[in-house]
Amino acid sequence: MIGAVDIGGTKIAVGIVDDEGAVLAKMEAPTGVRSRYEDGLEQIVNMLRQTAATAHASITGIGIGSTGPVDPFTGALGDVDFLPLWRRKNPVRDLSGVFDVQAAIENDGDAGALGESSWGAGQGKSNIVYVTVGTGIGGGVILDGKVYRGVDGAHPEVGHHVVDPSGPSCSCGFHGCWESLASGPAMANWFASQAAGDQSRRELSAEQICQLAVGRDELATRVVDREGYYLGLGLANLINLFTPEMIVLGGSVIKSAHLFLEEIHRTIRRGCRFVPYDKTEIALASLGEDSNLIGAARVWHYRFGTKVEQATRF
Repeated sequence: MIGAVDIGGTKIAVGIVDDEGAVLAKMEAPTGVRSRYEDGLEQIVNMLRQTAATAHASITGIGIGSTGPVDPFTGALGDVDFLPLWRRKNPVRDLSGVFDVQAAIENDGDAGALGESSWGAGQGKSNIVYVTVGTGIGGGVILDGKVYRGVDGAHPEVGHHVVDPSGPSCSCGFHGCWESLASGPAMANWFASQAAGDQSRRELSAEQICQLAVGRDELATRVVDREGYYLGLGLANLINLFTPEMIVLGGSVIKSAHLFLEEIHRTIRRGCRFVPYDKTEIALASLGEDSNLIGAARVWHYRFGTKVEQATRF
């Protein structure tokens, strides 16, 4: 029974996940830019204990998926924008000490990729790219069945490759990053800029815009077409770079995938003629609302349940 911890910018989710990927109990608590690490750690510990009691389980390991850069080898958090008071803290070390079990951490994009490749849409595939589209754009890459790591164990920031240098500014310092053009807030911002004369329509969320598009609202339809194009452009770049067997799409914006898929496929066809793009399957994430917890649990299985990274040190 793995204690799964999902650390996000707005909430922490905790659950107990069995060795088949089923979530037996779960809880969550809010976070935010003013959240102190010490308070968050105490919440995580209490929620792990409560969920274990609810599931009538003993925790045998802890897997963590976290927003922002993390060091998977030391267990430390990096420059986490959404949780500035958590920077350089080490939940792997601290939770291991409290529960006397092995713990492991990955960026939440890599955790999601591990979950979908093992228990979700990507089962049986050795090379997949997982992309989550919501408040931002993130993801993870599995090559030859292993998490792809860059220099010093770094996680590839798929949301921050530039697709239009004349596009809007991004928190990373560039203009026109994929995230700044195709995330949920990017959809809302562009809709608001085009609805300048109607105040009531300037504060709609991506979800609300998609609902309007279903009803054939003209401006919402334009936003959806634009979103499909930019999603397709970013995915075409990933296909050209990695030529994966599958790209798995998840996140809140992808709940409306039926509105985007036609334009996504059209854009990929236009931009990927030098690679066998038609062999890359575009699939929707299948683990549902508990995908982050399931992915976090899979982090532990990946690290300690296989021989992949026996040399990992904590």
